[in-house]
Amino acid sequence: MAKVLFFHGGGPTAVINAGLAGAIKAFAGKGHELHAARYGIAKVLDGQVIKLPDLDDEALGRLARSPGSAIGSGRDHLEEEDYHRIAGILHERGFDIVISSGGNGTMDTTSALAQACAPYGIKVVGIPKTMDNDLSLTDHSPGYLSAALYMAASVREVLYDLKGLPIHVVIIEAFGRNAGWITASSALAGTGDNPGPDMILVPERAFDEDSFLSRIEEVYRRRSCALVVASEGLCYSDGRPIVPPVFKTDRSVYFGDVSAHLSQLVTKNLGIKSRSEKPGLLSRASMAHQSPLDRQEAFACGQAAATAAMEGGSGMMSIIRRLSDKPYKSMVDVVPIDNTILKERKLDPSMISDDGFGVTDRFLDYIKPMIDPATLGDYISFT
Repeated sequence: MAKVLFFHGGGPTAVINAGLAGAIKAFAGKGHELHAARYGIAKVLDGQVIKLPDLDDEALGRLARSPGSAIGSGRDHLEEEDYHRIAGILHERGFDIVISSGGNGTMDTTSALAQACAPYGIKVVGIPKTMDNDLSLTDHSPGYLSAALYMAASVREVLYDLKGLPIHVVIIEAFGRNAGWITASSALAGTGDNPGPDMILVPERAFDEDSFLSRIEEVYRRRSCALVVASEGLCYSDGRPIVPPVFKTDRSVYFGDVSAHLSQLVTKNLGIKSRSEKPGLLSRASMAHQSPLDRQEAFACGQAAATAAMEGGSGMMSIIRRLSDKPYKSMVDVVPIDNTILKERKLDPSMISDDGFGVTDRFLDYIKPMIDPATLGDYISFT
């Protein structure tokens, strides 16, 4: 019997609890004692560890469909000495296994904690989690498909709203500081009778104000409306954010309202009515748009991580490998966490259109097999 500790790091996704449910399922029926660090691994230093109740399959199903982080999450910065203090506390309290869930920063923490725990024989393994989809070596990260579905479905609805009342420009802001995967997913919003966004602005391309305004003016003159999806992390060619950050910490940057800034540019410079929309937390908390595939793969990643730890693995992370597109098939593997996997993955230049205002077929070939068209909404318009 093993004593197990779970912890989450960074912002929740629509399927972070599905990964937790999968790991709990892997430990079920084996007599293991399951605990969680409330609000992140740093809280172990404050004794904030709770024992998890026994969960049957029905409860695990509800957990997998619950928004937020069921055990809390954190963004605490840890120094090297903190890892050794945490490892010592875990040893004193008799823990054998630690299972994390998070993105680049959390997997870095997982690797460092695994090294600190090695002298005590404590195994530390991670479950990938990031809606930004910027973890390397995995085809995609649990959390991304739900965020992509939310963005594409919501943008499709706004496109039809604009089609019914074409009087203004709408700017929708998407999560993604340095990587444009979520922003790019809005390309799926188009239909046969209602083309997709007029502009998709990803952070991998420098923002040019004159080109932006010129394109808006041209589209508006032709259609009496326009829709733009823009990443929160847009920067000028010199690397400056187009809206100065309102707050910074050691590991996070809180950007200003990019959509509001762009909307004001349109109105002030072109005299065109414009609206800004910022889904923000709605795009990661929406269970109505939770992708079934995302949930299934997150559950499988949790199971694989737990199994690897029980088999003696440590300093490792579960990943998704794509096996085929038609039909879509994938498998879950477990690999060592190293600098390669921690490298931030951005959109490949070949996925971005030459003018920087859209995506190419290569991106669509990547994402389409994973998003069921029926989940985006099938609508009718006579205009």
